[in-house]
Formats: sequence, structure tokens, C-alpha cells
Amino acid sequence: PTVRMTLGVNKSPLAGREGKFLTSRMIRDRLFKELDRNVALQVAETDSADRYEVSGRGQLHLTVLIETMRREGFELEVGPPTVILKENEETGQVEEPWEKVEVRVPDEYSGAVIDLFNMRKGELVNMGIDDAEGGMSCIEYLVPTRGMLGLRSSLLTATRGTAIIDSVFDSYRPKISGEIQGRDKGSLLAFADGTATTFGLEGAQDRGKMMIQPNDEVYKGMIVGIHQRPGDLEVNVCKTKALTNMRSANKGITVGLQGTVELSLDGCVEYLAADELLEVTPTKFRMAKNPEMSKKNKGKK
Repeated sequence: PTVRMTLGVNKSPLAGREGKFLTSRMIRDRLFKELDRNVALQVAETDSADRYEVSGRGQLHLTVLIETMRREGFELEVGPPTVILKENEETGQVEEPWEKVEVRVPDEYSGAVIDLFNMRKGELVNMGIDDAEGGMSCIEYLVPTRGMLGLRSSLLTATRGTAIIDSVFDSYRPKISGEIQGRDKGSLLAFADGTATTFGLEGAQDRGKMMIQPNDEVYKGMIVGIHQRPGDLEVNVCKTKALTNMRSANKGITVGLQGTVELSLDGCVEYLAADELLEVTPTKFRMAKNPEMSKKNKGKK
């Protein structure tokens, strides 16, 4: 196994409204039952009684399990994927998994693809043009698995959905020092608990792309959109229009809402930063800041 995630009981303010299986015992039984069929999966208990550490071959392997459990009626809280490091017994060095990635992409986008891989500390292995597929560039890279987390969605964005990506585990190699840059934009967070209003969303959409619709329930610390800049920003999406008996000249001029970003389960897992959690229910995905981590950060300030 090369990637691990924590699965646990959903503790958000909106928990328990849709799912049938909510308790840690049910989640535990389901995970250990999955081990009988799913050979490459490993489940370990953590120091917290309601969280389990699930390790698998890659991000897709784990998201398939989460999707299956979601359809069965489970509610889960999922942590961001992290890479499993191991120590080489002979050299004593810490090693991390690397993947061999092959991307086929139209020629005009190959520069953008190479740029993305270089930002993620990849090593170019081979680059050529595949004549059979109408002049597609075929680019091969060795990339640390840490750099592959969250790379697919940005690759598809950079190539307008034309990239064909194949990745396979290559080997364990000495760990690269330094952080690998994740996403470069922060999140828009809900300012308070309540129901999102059209008026509140119109004010907030200038700050970035929204992920929620009017009348969606939100709670404090929930991610409601993608900020245009790095760093998180709290926005009040539950704001209602002040009803007074005054009339103003620009009354009735409405901006209208722009389209929302709808992320799939894969998209949500790739979006998660280290201090964020994903709440999975049978009908919805909600992301939020991890309350335990934000408490720690407040202590440091």
C-alpha cells in the first residue's frame, strides 16, 4: 500500500440526517468485512476510538471503497490522503513511493503538462509523439506519489479535458526534502450556521467560485467555495436582505448567480488540504475545516 486515509464517524453539525449506518461499530465491521474481498486494503485502529486508518494502493482504490460505502447508506468523515513513508533497513533513509505516469495529450498542451509535473518534482523519463493517434504527445514521468495527489484534476483543467493519464506504482526511493506544492488557492468558509440565501451568495461570488446553491444548509467552518487567492476567507452566505420601507434608485437590479462548481467524490478528495475534512453522506459531499486543527492553530497565534 502507498496511500492512507482516515475514515471515521461523521461529527459535523448536519450529521445523521440521511445515512442509515452512523456509529463507529458499524463502520468498523464494514471495513473489516471489506478486508475479506479486498486483498490490497489494510485497516488499522487509531488512538481515537471513532477513526480508522485505511491504507490502499492509491487514491482511486480508497475512493472506490468510500463510494461503495456511501451507496450502502453509510455516513463518513474522511481525512485527506497521505503517503505511506517507510525506512530502508540497509541505508536507514526514509523512502517514499514514486509512480510512473504516462500522459497522452495533444501537442499544443504538452508544455502545460510538463510545467505541472516539474512543479510536483517529477523527473522526465521519455517524451515522444505517438503517430498512431493523430500526433498526440506521449510524455512519461516519474513522480513522487505525494505529487500525484490532486494532480489529475489540474491536468484535466490545463489540457481542457483532453489528457489521457495512466499511472502505475514504480518503486520506493529516498524522500525528497521540502514540501510539494499542493493547490495554490484557498477556500471560502461559511461564517455561521444557517441556510444559504441568494442574496448572500451574490455578495460572496465576487470572492471566488461557489460550491453551494441557495437553500443549502451550511455550518461554521464549512467550505462553500474556492477563493481566488491563497489563504482562506470567511464569507457570510446566510445574509438576508434588510427589509425596510425605503426605496432606492437601484432597487431590483440583481446580479444573478454564476454557475457553481460541482465536485465529484474524486474531485473533493483531491481538493482537500491537510487541515480539511470531507463529510460523505448518501446524497451530499461537504468539506469543512478540521475543528481539531483550527483549535491548535489558534493556540499558536
